[in-house]
This record gives sequence, C-alpha cells and structure tokens, in this order.
Amino acid sequence: MKHAIDELDRSILRALVKDARKPFLEIARALGVSGGAIHQRVNGLRQAGVIKGSRAVLDYAGLGFGVSAFVGITLTKAGLSAQTQERLKAIPEIVEVHYTTGTYSLLAKVMTRGIPELYAFLSERLQSIKEIQATETFVILQSSVERDPAI
Repeated sequence: MKHAIDELDRSILRALVKDARKPFLEIARALGVSGGAIHQRVNGLRQAGVIKGSRAVLDYAGLGFGVSAFVGITLTKAGLSAQTQERLKAIPEIVEVHYTTGTYSLLAKVMTRGIPELYAFLSERLQSIKEIQATETFVILQSSVERDPAI
C-alpha cells in the first residue's frame, strides 16, 4: 500500500527515529500541531506499513558480543537461496541475511562473543549446511557509520 508522505509525516518520523519513546505531545508541541494530529498520523503510518515497530537500541559489545563479521556465502545452486535463508534464520549468531548480486549469493552479518566462537560458528554450524559451497569472512574492526537513511 503506497502512502503519500508529506513534510509533517517526515518530521514525525525523524522525531521517532531519534527517540521512539518521545511522547506524542512533545512531538506535537515541537511541530506546532495537536497531539491528536500526531496520533492520527502515526496510526496512518503504521497502517501503511511505513512504521513497522519500535525497539531498544542495544550496545552489543557491552553485552559481551565482542566480534562482528560479514560472511559472504556462495551457494551450490542459486535456486537454493530461499531454503538456505530459512535455515540461516534458525542460527542465533546470524543477525542479518541479504540476498545479493555480485560475488556472493548471500551476505550475512554475524555476532559472537569472541574469535573462538566465530571459528566454531563457521566450522561447525555454517559450513556444515550442504547448500553452502563456500564462505568468506570479513571481521569488522570498527564501524564508523551506522544510521538510518535521511528522511
């Protein structure tokens, strides 16, 4: 369902991306509209699927996940992508999977507590999936930009 986004919607979305817990009345005051207008707009954006939910942003390193990596995955056959993605969803170390163009069929983002856990994940779990022909792992040393696109 296509939803026409106007400048008020964009302003509301920017406020919610910055702080999803910000009360609607604060957003309304900042934008010079009523709280009811914000409530209606947010409900409309939810119904249209523009707002999919809200969540807490966690510091995973602070929770003990010291290693993040991207894993390029080459499949034995391109037609096995959907079933392989379903299998990958069941592996808790995998936090993102993308079907891509280029060298790899799939690109996965992985988080583990350390290098021994990354090695175990790769050798015991990922590379044992019969649809996977090969993998290439890129350990993330530093992330300098992590943001949503400009609205």
